[in-house]
Amino acid sequence: MSAEVVALVVLVLVFLIATVRSINMGALALVAAFVVGTAVFGVEVSDVLGGFPANLFVILVGVTYLFALARNNGTVDWIVHRAVVAVRGRVALMPWVMFVVCAAITAIGAASPAAVAIVAPVAMGFAARYRINPVMMGLMVVQGATGGSFSPIGIFGAITNGVVDKSHLPGSPAVLFFSAMGACALISLIGFLTLGGTKLLQRDRESPKEQVATLARTGTSTGSAAGDPEPADDALPRLDAQRSLTLVGLLVLAVGALVFDLDIGFLALAVAVALTLIFPSAARGTVDKISWGTVLLVGGIVTYVSLLEDQGTVKWLGDGVAHVGAPLLAAFLICLIGAVVSAFASTTGILGALIPLAVPFLQTGQVGAVGLVTALAISSSVVDCSPFSTNGALVVANADVAERDNVFKRLMTWGMTIMVVAPVLCWVILVVPGSLS
Repeated sequence: MSAEVVALVVLVLVFLIATVRSINMGALALVAAFVVGTAVFGVEVSDVLGGFPANLFVILVGVTYLFALARNNGTVDWIVHRAVVAVRGRVALMPWVMFVVCAAITAIGAASPAAVAIVAPVAMGFAARYRINPVMMGLMVVQGATGGSFSPIGIFGAITNGVVDKSHLPGSPAVLFFSAMGACALISLIGFLTLGGTKLLQRDRESPKEQVATLARTGTSTGSAAGDPEPADDALPRLDAQRSLTLVGLLVLAVGALVFDLDIGFLALAVAVALTLIFPSAARGTVDKISWGTVLLVGGIVTYVSLLEDQGTVKWLGDGVAHVGAPLLAAFLICLIGAVVSAFASTTGILGALIPLAVPFLQTGQVGAVGLVTALAISSSVVDCSPFSTNGALVVANADVAERDNVFKRLMTWGMTIMVVAPVLCWVILVVPGSLS
């Protein structure tokens, strides 16, 4: 049995063992990375640790630390209440508002994780307070960010179109963008309808004004214990000096990350530390609210997958696909590989790595280049709601503590389902017709 096969079998075992036994999957994956890296691939421990996602670690810690402060001092409650006022009490609109906001931010060039890191904490706080399914809210935030990223000036769009141009393949930025946005909107619609959206619509139809008043009196605040009565509307948090400065800090985070392309993890940490120094009493217990379990889980899985990438296991899979004699089958397998790997690794890296693998049989003309590239791009990106990706991990980390395990499990189910279904549908709709024409 080759080293590549052994490494893939161990990855499957990590998932099976962590599912059956009560053990953090990330801790198990770190042990597996050490054993497989040193015993199977024969690399040094430092090389194994080189795959640890330090940037993702800082993002998760920084963002959850900052928004734990914002929850403690009532800033998140204030933002959520203002959002309800803005949509005139129609709570069912908020998941779509979050979808559109994320799509707009990434469509103008912001990194998808940056947009999710800024929007997800507020969206998840809103979901907790107004009894919206947190999985549905998180799914729509991530899909909005993903769809917008494929605009011609979005990061995913620029990378995909750049690789196509470099490979001298025919391309269509418009087809790529609208197809990706359509796929993300469809997934969001399915999530909305199956995860409680129809109940929200009914709630809004019955009497939105009375509903908001009732929720304001009896809902659960993101900054209070579940079941505690919420103050009446006129007693909700007002903007004092602490909350005003926290809002300024969040604005600095948004502008710094989206306009000046500063590292959002370090920037969030800097804002959180500054607020802690100014208001130390409000910062008590916030470090404990950082989602350390999520950090360990995601860090371990990504470290193991990075080991596979560094040791050529992904390339080995791609080379095997390239030698498949049937172009249509090869096209499907490439889309499937893109979806599977991207669910646990960098979508940006996958888009740049897998498209060139398809170049040899795309140049034969047996498979339409535009269709396959679009199918591969969609398959590799819509799985970003997986809790093992940066975006999915941010959603889990910002979920209410009582709901965090459930959000993780449900997002994993959604991510794994999309990982299988998306390549099939994209292949049938975008690739097969091109080969028959």
